[in-house]
Amino acid sequence: MDSSYSSILFLLIILFIWIHTSISSRLLVCAQSSSSSNNFSITDYGAVPDGKTDSSKAFESAWQKACQLDEGAVLVPTGTFFLSKADFNGPCNGQTLFEHRGTVIASDEPTLGSRDSWIAFTYVDSLTLVGDGTFDGNGANSWSHCHGIVGCKQIPPYTLKVSYAKNVLIGRGLRFVDSKAFHVFIYASNNVRVEHVHISAPGDSPNTDGVHIALSNNTRITDSIIETGDDCVSIGDGCSGVNVTGVWCGPGHGISIGSLGKYEGEGNVAEVTLKNCTFDGTENGVRIKTWAQSLSSSVVSGVTVEEIVVKGASNPIIIDQFYCPGETCAPGWESSIQIKGVKFAGVKGMSATEASVSLNCSKSHPCEDIEFFGLNLTYANGQPSVALCANADGKFDGLSAQVPSRCST
Repeated sequence: MDSSYSSILFLLIILFIWIHTSISSRLLVCAQSSSSSNNFSITDYGAVPDGKTDSSKAFESAWQKACQLDEGAVLVPTGTFFLSKADFNGPCNGQTLFEHRGTVIASDEPTLGSRDSWIAFTYVDSLTLVGDGTFDGNGANSWSHCHGIVGCKQIPPYTLKVSYAKNVLIGRGLRFVDSKAFHVFIYASNNVRVEHVHISAPGDSPNTDGVHIALSNNTRITDSIIETGDDCVSIGDGCSGVNVTGVWCGPGHGISIGSLGKYEGEGNVAEVTLKNCTFDGTENGVRIKTWAQSLSSSVVSGVTVEEIVVKGASNPIIIDQFYCPGETCAPGWESSIQIKGVKFAGVKGMSATEASVSLNCSKSHPCEDIEFFGLNLTYANGQPSVALCANADGKFDGLSAQVPSRCST
């Protein structure tokens, strides 16, 4: 009796294990099938990894499929893909993943006709653009095109433009190299994060800003390396809630707010934080620049710069309200941009020039409430640097020794 019962019990256990394993396997297959049905590889739509065949249609077709789904994904596998241009338009029906593992290379033509960008994401919400892939702007032929030519109409395009978007993540291993103009342009968007990216172009390549932001709110750029021939990060008009943290900048022109005042109706810039950044061999460190001949009367306020390391920047801290590249401004003009409420704390290192702080503000709209705490900026052979201030209310904290310690005339 006991032996028969044990045999039946053993058979029941075996049957239960078999049924459980069978069901689990079927569920796994279904899950994998469902997951793979949401993934759209560009090679399934005709993309060829030979670096020559134009894969634009394949990229856009994969995007259109992914965009129709909730949690759709575009996959760019390893290999080199030539892309003449691409438009990834939303809105999509849910979150969208764009996973880039290869190299995407642009044409070597200096312009793309009337297009202002090579790759454009427009009206997207909840986009994640990540991977260890490279966007190669192939920009060498563009850098002399239109540079310094007033009125030139055919402007080289940006590598990546994100516009009218929200809740976007760019990064986690992506590389951007040799853009024709800005590498990443964030325009009229909200809650865009750029993190763990590497952006590079030769130090003499013009207008190759790493990340440019305009008319956008709540933008974060973190833990990235940016080496270009222009600003590592540039913050244009109409921006608020910008946070730049942990960026290594150099070569390049540093991190800039501006230029502002070139066009009528420009918006204010407010609540900008720059923290834990390093400037290595840059032309500037942190710069606020406004046109001397301003066509707008916007305000820059609520700027905090803290815990910055400077390694040989020519102008570690500079406010320039007489910005006029090409010297095309009429003499006697004063900037109408108001700069106020700017704090520099813990900026340390070596300046390549004696004047580590330069505040050259407008006579008609002097800078207000510019505060300095814990500066330690030396010059050649460890000599103390100086601060040059004009039309600026520069306040140096006297509770702790800092270099420079006051404004010089």
